[in-house]
Amino acid sequence: MSRTEVIRVDPQQPNPDDIARAAGCLRDGGLVAFPTETVYGLGVQAFDRDAVQRLFLAKGRPANDPLIVHIASFDQLSSLVAEVPDVARTLAARFWPGPLTLVMRRNAAVPQEITAGLDTVAIRVPSHPIARALLEAVGLPIAAPSANLFSRPSPTRAAHVLDDLNGRIEMILDGGPTEVGVESTVVDITADPPVMLRPGATSAEALRSVIPRLRFRARPAVSTDVNEPMASPGLLSKHYAPRAPLTLYCGNPARLGRALIEGARRALSLDLRVGILATAEDTTELRALPVVIAELGSSLDARQVAARLYAALRELDDQRVDVILARDVASQDGLGRAISDRLQRAATETVRMA
Repeated sequence: MSRTEVIRVDPQQPNPDDIARAAGCLRDGGLVAFPTETVYGLGVQAFDRDAVQRLFLAKGRPANDPLIVHIASFDQLSSLVAEVPDVARTLAARFWPGPLTLVMRRNAAVPQEITAGLDTVAIRVPSHPIARALLEAVGLPIAAPSANLFSRPSPTRAAHVLDDLNGRIEMILDGGPTEVGVESTVVDITADPPVMLRPGATSAEALRSVIPRLRFRARPAVSTDVNEPMASPGLLSKHYAPRAPLTLYCGNPARLGRALIEGARRALSLDLRVGILATAEDTTELRALPVVIAELGSSLDARQVAARLYAALRELDDQRVDVILARDVASQDGLGRAISDRLQRAATETVRMA
């Protein structure tokens, strides 16, 4: 494949002809990137084993990292799972369509390549109009991880997809920037009580209003980057990472701004080109330094920070910085939990301030 076709699509009123072309590409075994409300996904027809294998090759994704299957409606769930538990009905009624992925027992129709050989499958119903139109046009489930090279920051714009996958996939539906900016929340409902495997755009607080006994998956003390299958996408200890090494300052919020500035001065003294992932509160003093700043917005606005996070990391890589410095978010509630999780997985080094 010499080049990837990019089709600009109205994100609110997708042109049926454009959607039909993309659906035909998927039915023929092609790879199509499309926007969801979270990030851009790279889709293939879920029951097409050859296409699924091509997807793994295009992304450079290891076979032990399972995929999320996207469906048009709750009614398609029975084509993928052994049974539909009551908790799935309850959560779907509240959060679907939307950025919540449920892990359930799969049935025999689901290719093992999608599930990394596990007896479970991760499923969600996206809410983005383009994603929904595409799913309805194909009429079958679409397996779709993020549309980027493996371990890179997830794409929130079509240009990010093209940067990583041009010539590796057939088509990109360009629906403009995504709204949320971080991936879906993943909850394993085969466990009792259910376990949040990956924090994301659906908050733990909202989920606990429906399932009060929700537990959190503990971060392992050592790396889990091994060959055995993972229970969910997004569990690698090193993930969502820019090309430049990222140092993350965590801990006492009162000390993080000063630590960021001192870290920048140390790196500059080593004649390094320094990039800063900065909140609005930090930028005034940082602008006095010869650093490259990618601003996230106010640290008090988690929605704005989440929407900017991956694009800002890619901007710093485009500026060819030698190192990136960032501070952890102050709030660990709601979207703050997901942002902090992504920063920690993107970090090469974490500095904890007492």
